[in-house]
Amino acid sequence: MADTVVDVDGGTQLGFDFPTTRLVRVTPSKLATWDDCPRRYRLTYLDRPSPSRGGARAGSTLGAVVHLALRALFDLPPAGRTQRAASALVDRYWHSDGFRDAAQADVYRERARGWLAEYAAELDPDAEAVGLERWVSVATERIVAEGRADRIDRRGDELVVVDYKTGRRRPTAEDTGASQALALYAVAAERTLRRRCTQVELHHLPSGEVAAWQHDPASLQAHVQRAEATAQELDSAAGALAAGGAADPLFPARPAPRCGHCEVRRHCPPGRAAAPEESPWAGLAP
Repeated sequence: MADTVVDVDGGTQLGFDFPTTRLVRVTPSKLATWDDCPRRYRLTYLDRPSPSRGGARAGSTLGAVVHLALRALFDLPPAGRTQRAASALVDRYWHSDGFRDAAQADVYRERARGWLAEYAAELDPDAEAVGLERWVSVATERIVAEGRADRIDRRGDELVVVDYKTGRRRPTAEDTGASQALALYAVAAERTLRRRCTQVELHHLPSGEVAAWQHDPASLQAHVQRAEATAQELDSAAGALAAGGAADPLFPARPAPRCGHCEVRRHCPPGRAAAPEESPWAGLAP
């Protein structure tokens, strides 16, 4: 359990008091993995040597290419963020891991080029990104929450957290408000960059839609408290495992349809029984 706690000096920020204490260090990804399936959490973050994982998935490849291209686009001066430049950046970062064949990969490369060109065409020329793939963190009474935000904009006197999506499902405003990751990024961005941050957005590249949510102190506090509760659960289980506890009762599997694309399903009989293995290109936006 030594890797799950840190010592943090005291202070006060964003309404959260954090005295000097032993805090659980978490990321949104770790919290989400635990909530989805404690067994997957153990296989992913605790077991050593790390278990083998499944191969590349086309959806992940596509998402990674789009994220890299958008980061590079915002590294350009505003005048250089043209449709042509955006499309060319897809070509710069493109690779075909996980696609069915070259023909399918070519189809999605062209789609991604179109997504980026349309996105660039709609950009506010005065948009000011103050963080690109920016690592942010915040300490509360119980946790250090940290992670890498896709983009942090400065709009007027406030910050806005932007997250890119490339999957087939179009996110709603309610999805954005319910996202623990975005809420924690907002709290951490305010702490790290010392500027108010309450708005979060999901930018869905295939549809060109933006799903936005305006948090208030109560909604942010609720997300933080849920993160603290989850962190306590996973840290207690890790401690019990390190003390010699049995792995399966401490980290039970939660079989569900998502087991079909779990990257550690080969090490989880309940997961394999719950759903057939999906093809690496399942889940691509149509």
